Amino acid sequence: MNGESNESSAPLLKVEGLKKYFTAQKSFFGRPLSWVKAVDGLDFEIKKGETFGMVGESGCGKSTAGRVILRLQEATEGKVTFDGKDVFSLSNAEMKKMRTQMQIIFQDPYSSLNPKMSVLKLIACGMKEHHMGTSAEIEKRVGDLLEHCGLSRRYIRRYPHEFSGGQRQRIGIARALALNPKFIVCDEPVSALDVSVQAQVINLLTELQAQDQLTYLFISHDLSVVKHISSRIGVIYLGQLAEVAEKRLLFGNPLHPYTQSLLSAIPIPDPTIKAKRAILEGDIPSPTNAPSGCKFRTRCPQARPVCAEEAPSLRQIEPGHQVACHMV
Repeated sequence: MNGESNESSAPLLKVEGLKKYFTAQKSFFGRPLSWVKAVDGLDFEIKKGETFGMVGESGCGKSTAGRVILRLQEATEGKVTFDGKDVFSLSNAEMKKMRTQMQIIFQDPYSSLNPKMSVLKLIACGMKEHHMGTSAEIEKRVGDLLEHCGLSRRYIRRYPHEFSGGQRQRIGIARALALNPKFIVCDEPVSALDVSVQAQVINLLTELQAQDQLTYLFISHDLSVVKHISSRIGVIYLGQLAEVAEKRLLFGNPLHPYTQSLLSAIPIPDPTIKAKRAILEGDIPSPTNAPSGCKFRTRCPQARPVCAEEAPSLRQIEPGHQVACHMV
């Protein structure tokens, strides 16, 4: 479901000041000397039933953000509130219950499925862990999930190597749905698939969202894919949000120079149209030694002295449109 979100409803997920730092170098005595700032202060909300797209170049921290939100990795700092509960303050027992509501679809359908486990075991393991019925009831549920995701229930005894990439990803989606979650992190779920299969999986996710009232955080580096499925989009650069906007605003009036560059790189399927490219200079700075002030300034054609002195805050420019840039 990629319609506009309901502004009056409370967010299902709220992320505040989220940071995740990894130790890059240690002293002889094991004390951290430098850090990889993978996620460096994220603030955003996702309302029930919407798809929030998070897009950026490889290595910008978007996948790490998704994992930290689900507590697959522990945060360095910040707060995540899901359905009114502080996720980071939950005990292990409470978090185990919460995991039935928050699931993930991994990027690579070839490495995310254990080759030694049958489809039945892959999808049923979570249901057994949470005691969601007898063996016969769980097996029936797995068969129903396969059909729900466009596969035959006859595949239930097969193993991952017997499927194509698209079929494996459908199995991964069925596994994510097994515990009846409200929220799913889709971590680049189509990046490893052929273009024709990508469309099938995207359409499946859209259909499942409408049927099961799901909420998605859809992570991708492909703006054309994000445009197809998302209602709102956050553009991330070196662990920070550069721009957050409703889809029509982001594609119709991109304000941040980084967003403008990403959009200009989308191919136009018409050889008679010559698109103007906003080509960025230089490489992405290292997250262990990011530039002062605005992290994008070393590649920005509009950079001014203030950009080196002060980091821009994410502020609202118009309803539904936030930008972190001194020049806007």
